[in-house]
Amino acid sequence: MTKIIKKIGVLTSGGDAPGMNAAIRSVVRTCAYHDIECVGIYRGYQGMIEGDFKEMGPRSVNNIVNKGGTILKSARSKDFITPEGRQKAHQNLIDAGINALVVIGGDGTFTGAEIFNHEFGYPVMGIPGTIDNDIFGTTHTLGFDTALNTVVEAIDKIRDTASSHNRLFFVEVMGRDAGHIALNAGIGAGAEEILIPEENLGLERLLESLQRSKASGKSSSIVVVSEGDKIGKNVFELKEYVEENLPEYDVRVSVLGHMQRGGAPSCFDRVLASRLGVKAVESLLEGKSNYMVGLQQDRVVLTPLEQAIKGSSRIDEELLRVSEIMTT
Repeated sequence: MTKIIKKIGVLTSGGDAPGMNAAIRSVVRTCAYHDIECVGIYRGYQGMIEGDFKEMGPRSVNNIVNKGGTILKSARSKDFITPEGRQKAHQNLIDAGINALVVIGGDGTFTGAEIFNHEFGYPVMGIPGTIDNDIFGTTHTLGFDTALNTVVEAIDKIRDTASSHNRLFFVEVMGRDAGHIALNAGIGAGAEEILIPEENLGLERLLESLQRSKASGKSSSIVVVSEGDKIGKNVFELKEYVEENLPEYDVRVSVLGHMQRGGAPSCFDRVLASRLGVKAVESLLEGKSNYMVGLQQDRVVLTPLEQAIKGSSRIDEELLRVSEIMTT
C-alpha cells in the first residue's frame, strides 16, 4: 500500500555544486504547489541524525536560484555509516512527521539514501548534484555546465599569459574518476592536448604531441589535465618530465581547484535544477521511490538508485574524436 505523503524533507550532501540552491527552491515550491509541507535538513545526513530541521515555504527560498553553494550546508557523516546512526536519523524523521526524502548529491549521497530505503522502507528520491558529471543515468548533473564555463573562462585568461611569454601551461581541472570537465573544457578552450583518466595517452605520446606543436610554429601551448589522469602521479610530475625531455619549453602549472565548484549557476543549471526538483517531488507523490531523476535526450527520466550508483558514466566517443582532430 502506498504511503500518503504529507511532508517531504530535502537535504544536500557531499561536495557542493552550483545549482543545488535552485534545486532546493524547486523542491520547496513544488511541495507548496501540491499543498505538501517541506522541511529543510541542514548539514546532510549528519543534520538528519541531530534533528537539524527547519520548515521551508515558498518565501524562504526567495532569491537563491542565482546563488552557488547550498543554503542547507553540506557535511560528511561518519555516524550515518553505522546502523545506530541511521536508526536515530529515521526516528528523527518519524518524530518530525516527515514522510519522504529528496537528497541532492552524488554517489555517496545516493548510496546512503539507498541503504536507508532498504532498511526502513523509507521513500527517497535523488537529484544528481556534482560538477564531475560522473553519475550514470543522466547526461548532465547539476553544476557541470557552470563548472565548464568557469574552467573555460580561466583557461582563456591563462592563454593570454602563455602567449605573452611563450610558455606551456598544464592546467589541472577536477575529475578524479571522470574526464568530462577536461574533455569538454579542453575542446571549448582550444587546448593543444587533453589528458583524462579514460584515455591513457602515455608520456611518450605527450612528448611527441608537444614536439609537433612546437614544429608547427606554436609558441605557446595549453594542456588540460584531469586530476585523475593516469600518465603521471600528478600534474607537477608531468611538468618535471617535460622540462627534462623538452628543455626548450618554459613550463608552468595552474591548478584550478575549488574555484570550479563556486559561483552563480549558469542558466542551463538553473533550469535543469528546476526541472529535476519538480520531477523528484511529483514522483514521490505518485508513490515512486528509490530512484534518481536525471536528464536523457532532453527528457527528465527516472533511474533506479542502484543503477545510478553502480553504473559508470561513459566518456563521449564523438567528443574524443573531435578533440583528436582539434589538437592536430
